[in-house]
Amino acid sequence: MPSIPAYEGYIFDLDGTIYLGDTLLPGVHEVLASLRSAGRRVAFLSNNPTYTRLQYAEKLNRLAIPADPSVIVNSSYVLVQWLLQHAPGTCLFVAGEQPLIDDLAAAGFVFSEHPGTIEFVVASFDRTFTYHKLQVAFDAIRAGARLIATNADRYCPVPGGGQPDAAAIIAAIEACTNTRCEVVVGKPSPFTVQAIGELLAVPMEQCLMIGDRLETDIAMGARAGMATALVLTGSSRRVDLAMAQHQPDYILDTLLDLLPD
Repeated sequence: MPSIPAYEGYIFDLDGTIYLGDTLLPGVHEVLASLRSAGRRVAFLSNNPTYTRLQYAEKLNRLAIPADPSVIVNSSYVLVQWLLQHAPGTCLFVAGEQPLIDDLAAAGFVFSEHPGTIEFVVASFDRTFTYHKLQVAFDAIRAGARLIATNADRYCPVPGGGQPDAAAIIAAIEACTNTRCEVVVGKPSPFTVQAIGELLAVPMEQCLMIGDRLETDIAMGARAGMATALVLTGSSRRVDLAMAQHQPDYILDTLLDLLPD
């Protein structure tokens, strides 16, 4: 792999890149301190909607990574922006967890379990998913509601393995309703690219996207014209590269590989 030049903007995935669970991964402190001292723009990006931006900032600060909510984008935030643009104040049913619901409520959206009133069913990472939620989604979509989603990750990396993610919830709803999810706002969608671009205010070609997933982090960066770096501390392995549609510009064993020799 070529040596890694300096970029104006650095976008870091969180789960599997910055930390696993509550444990920082190797090189995080050193790399972020070096980039910030050099005046580089740094942002954090996650498809995980089980934390609000404020909760992500609180977690990073607990791990001794100074971060403000304004430098964090997650799929909940992108979904709120998408809905505000396309259907402000609409009535939703959310197959998701409380932080996502809180973000949507704060933006003025209302919620229902009555099929005739629901305009959008939101599928998300939901460790509280039940048959009742599936039934409400089923009834709402059969009554005309549209299906959208925060993200389509198959699983979320955690210490010792992973947790089934939003792709499982989407699949369950699609299977019983014989419909397709219309919009997925999280990585690698252009909606997330727009959100992170507005946050960084740096041209995409001057940014480096660093993440552990080929199908989201690397695909999004490549499509948006960013340079990309795959870090092998999360879900992807070198053997996965053979099947990847988008190849990273750089491969990192840990984030320490971002530092000059």
